[in-house]
Amino acid sequence: MQHELIARARDWLSDDPDPDTRQELTDLIEAGAGDELAARFAGTLQFGTAGLRAELGAGPMRMNRAVVIRAAAGLASYLNRQRPRPAQDAQPAGGRPGPGLVVIGYDARHRSADFARDTAAVMVGAGLRAVLLPRPLPTPVLAFAIRHLGAVAGVEVTASHNPPRDNGYKVYLGDGVAGTASRGGSQIVPPADAEIAAEIAAVASVHAVPRPDAGWEIAGEDVVEAYLERAASVLTEGSPRAVRVVYTPLHGVGRETLTAAFARAGFPAPTVVAEQAEPDPDFPTVAFPNPEEPGAMDLAFATARATAADAGAAPDLVIANDPDADRCAVAVPAPEEPAGWRMLRGDEVGALLAAHLVRTGRAGQGGQSATDTTFATTIVSSSLLSRIAATAGVPYAETLTGFKWLARVDGVRYAYEEALGYCVDPAGVRDKDGITAALLVAELAAGLRAEGRTLVELLDELALAHGLHATDQLSVRVQDLSVIAAAMERLRAQPPTDLAGLPVTSAQDLSQGSEALPPTDGLRYHLAGGAGSGVETARVIVRPSGTEPKLKCYLEVVLPVAAPDALPAARARAREVLEAVKRDLAVAAGI
Repeated sequence: MQHELIARARDWLSDDPDPDTRQELTDLIEAGAGDELAARFAGTLQFGTAGLRAELGAGPMRMNRAVVIRAAAGLASYLNRQRPRPAQDAQPAGGRPGPGLVVIGYDARHRSADFARDTAAVMVGAGLRAVLLPRPLPTPVLAFAIRHLGAVAGVEVTASHNPPRDNGYKVYLGDGVAGTASRGGSQIVPPADAEIAAEIAAVASVHAVPRPDAGWEIAGEDVVEAYLERAASVLTEGSPRAVRVVYTPLHGVGRETLTAAFARAGFPAPTVVAEQAEPDPDFPTVAFPNPEEPGAMDLAFATARATAADAGAAPDLVIANDPDADRCAVAVPAPEEPAGWRMLRGDEVGALLAAHLVRTGRAGQGGQSATDTTFATTIVSSSLLSRIAATAGVPYAETLTGFKWLARVDGVRYAYEEALGYCVDPAGVRDKDGITAALLVAELAAGLRAEGRTLVELLDELALAHGLHATDQLSVRVQDLSVIAAAMERLRAQPPTDLAGLPVTSAQDLSQGSEALPPTDGLRYHLAGGAGSGVETARVIVRPSGTEPKLKCYLEVVLPVAAPDALPAARARAREVLEAVKRDLAVAAGI
């Protein structure tokens, strides 16, 4: 086995075009690092609906130039086999139309620019036209550019909010490719992912992939300007703009684009967290560059407190983007909290934006036609959106987790997922967009401020109107992925009959699929409330993360609230039930 492993490593070494990873692999071979070599050669990174994402390093189970070149070659072969042609009714808003255009974006992580250039070279070598975005930019700029330039596909080199050692490769398809008309600019879904994976597997050698030294184009700043112009259009003309914001890009690529968007829209310039303002692939001030992770927002809150001390009044909002700026986190003043601020859950921001669109008469506007009115979210997000939509007479849809599914909802006007992702302009960016979401949150906060109200007060109003929808998450990060598989197997073999004293009324294995949902590795439990519990309904979904080594459990309890003075007790009861559900679920799953 050791001899076979060394032989595979030497074969890979001979085909690796990168001197850095060749040296890394040579050192491992000479050191006899059997365990490390076994991990790197345990298979190949699987290309799926999330594209590719893994730790940087040499070998087929890591992200490196050899893996990226193979992926790009497979994508190019897929596109050429599709023989794409522009949709008859969808001409690009700018640039030159034409089959074969692939637009490529990248963030500021280690090797992102290298992987982007390799992709451009492979596309040109395959007879396609490649356009590279001019610098590291937010992922939503890439998603916008696909439609704006009339591209048949787009690639974004990013690992989003993963640890510094990771990188990734996301693929989007444009209009006219494999039935994507009117859904172009969204991430790939089956069967395209499997078809591209098959083409990648057919790449015999990296050295055999044509990669000219030139021939691709660098997009001009006009693409970024067009994105900013489109972003400003999500706001209502003449709406209030007086709002004080502290902003952090978490060492990512969001600052220039977000501050430019705020200026274009007429908002006061945000106060940027100085220590996290510049792109830095090492993310030195955070353990994980994800606004949801404990401690990630500490510097932002410290900046907000300092700003309040200088100005004599607290800012209205703290806003954060993740490193590629497709997610948006929001925090509000909370004097009762130790930090003085409270992070809003993604479900809370999702409900607030939906209510804002309804209230301002934009629930049925901003799509590609008058029929684009649907509000959509994922099965792991709060059910509050469904109640807001029903009350407003707006169509509603649920999908599997991820914007690759949400972006494909027919007639979608607004979509969000609980993991801080919001799509407020699907006709412009058919993906989550942390820049336009931040603009809309700022507009909402400014409007409420003009009325002497706050986001927290609007959340209270939603609870009174639709019931208190309290959500939480049990998330378990593992080193050994078999722990996740064992937990899922245990829950399938012995599903819980009650959680927190609430009876489980249905246990659904989502791997079986249904008329409404494709198969996915997940479990869904519906729980009944009843007299004496104070709970109307509850729901639990358990699934392995698609991008990180985590088992994720999404919890929701719904409690009726009769009057404003009943809200504190309802919230206390909700916290109590959610904690009990987490304890019981952990026992049932053996985690």
